[in-house]
Amino acid sequence: MRPYDIIRMKRDGGALSPEAIRTFIHGYVSGAMEDYHAAALLMAVYLRGMGTEELAAWTREMIATGETLAFTGAGPYVDKHSTGGVGDKISLPLAPLAASLGCRVPMLSGRALGHTGGTLDKLEAIPGFRVDLPADRFREIVETTGCCIMGQTERLVPADRRLYALRDVTATVASIPLIASSILSKKRAAGVQGLVMDVKTGSGAFMKTRTDSHALARTLVDLGTALGMRVHAFVTDMGQPLGQWVGNALELRETVEILRGEGPPDTTALTRRFAEALLLLGGLAASPVDAAARVDAALQDGRGLGKLREMVVAQGGDPAFVDDPEVLGAARLVEPWSAPRPGFVVSVDTETVGAAACLLGAGRVGIHDRVDPAVGFEVLRRVGDPVRAGEPLLAIHANDPARLAACRERLEGAYVIGGEPPQETPLVLEELS
Repeated sequence: MRPYDIIRMKRDGGALSPEAIRTFIHGYVSGAMEDYHAAALLMAVYLRGMGTEELAAWTREMIATGETLAFTGAGPYVDKHSTGGVGDKISLPLAPLAASLGCRVPMLSGRALGHTGGTLDKLEAIPGFRVDLPADRFREIVETTGCCIMGQTERLVPADRRLYALRDVTATVASIPLIASSILSKKRAAGVQGLVMDVKTGSGAFMKTRTDSHALARTLVDLGTALGMRVHAFVTDMGQPLGQWVGNALELRETVEILRGEGPPDTTALTRRFAEALLLLGGLAASPVDAAARVDAALQDGRGLGKLREMVVAQGGDPAFVDDPEVLGAARLVEPWSAPRPGFVVSVDTETVGAAACLLGAGRVGIHDRVDPAVGFEVLRRVGDPVRAGEPLLAIHANDPARLAACRERLEGAYVIGGEPPQETPLVLEELS
C-alpha cells in the first residue's frame, strides 16, 4: 500500500487494516517512509482516533520492530506505570515492596518530561546506580532479586522512540490511542503480564480533566486485554504535589520513609493500594483483604526496605542512603516560600510548582540540561490546610541564587489562599479493570 492510501484512509475516518498498519510501522522504522508521511498519519490518528482492534494491531506491530524480553523464572511478572506528576515517587517504594511479596517487577522507566519528574533521574541521585543495563543483566536481576528499574534499551520497541520524537514536534503527544500504544508496547515487550496504571488527573497532570483521564484509563485496560495483559487502572488526583518532597534525592528520602512505615499519608496510601493490586493481578493474594494483610506485614517487618537495598546493590549503587539519607547530599540554600495572607489553601497550580522545580535544576528546561539531584521543595502545607500570613507553604532547596530567584518568580500565584476550606478531593477517584 502507498503511504498516500494509508493516510487518506485514516484521514477520512476509516479503520486501518492490519496490512496497512504493518506497512506503515515497519516502513517508517526502516526508512522506506518519510517523516512527512508519518507526521500526516499521526495527525490523522490524533483527529480520528482508533478502535480497540485497530489499536491492538498498531501496538503489536510496534513491538515487532524490536526485541522482546522473555523470562524463564517463576512469575508473576507485573509492573506499574504512571502518566506522570509532581512529587510522584510511587514507583521507587512500590517495586521493592511488591518484589518482597513474591512479584517479579521488570520496570522500564523514563526521565523528567516537561514539569513532571523522572524515575531514572531520581535513581541516579544514588551514587553508582546504573539505569543503562544490558538486557541480559536486566533479566538476571529481575529473576534473582525480584525487581529492576532501568531505561528503555535501544532494541526495545524502536518504533516507539521514532514515533514519540515525531509526536513531540507535531502536536500529537496528547492522542489517547498513541499514548496507550506507547506505554503498552514497551510493557508487553518487557515481558510484563499484569500492569497497574496510575492515570493522573488535575492541574499537575498531562490529562487535566476527569473525562480525558477516564478515557485514557479505559483505553489502556481494553488495549491490555487485547494484547493478553491484565491491566488494572486507577485515576488519581494530581491537584497538588504528591507527598512531602519534590526533587530527586529528596524523593529518595521519602521512599525510605514509606518503606519504614513512616511516610506521608498520601504516598503511603497509593503505595499500599498499588501493591495490593499487583498481588491480586499476579494471583498472589486470595482477596483484597488478604492482599492488604500481606502488604501490612511487609511494611512492618522491613522486607520492602531490605529488597530496596538488594536492588540498589544489584544495579551498582551505594545503599548507604537507606540508613543515612545525608549521603545523598543536601542543597546549600533552604528558604521558605510563604503565604501572602491568612486563610486556607484553596488550590495549587501543580504544573507551575513542577515548572519551578525545573528552574531550580530538579528537571530539564532544555534537552541537554544537567539535573541537580539535591534541589527541590519540601511541601509544608496542603490543600485545605489553614495558614497564617507569612507562614511557609514550601521550603525551597536550591544551590544557585539566580535559579532560586527564578523559582520564586515562577511560583507567584501558584497557591490560592481563600477564606473557606475547599471540598476535600479523594486521592483515588476511579478504578477500572
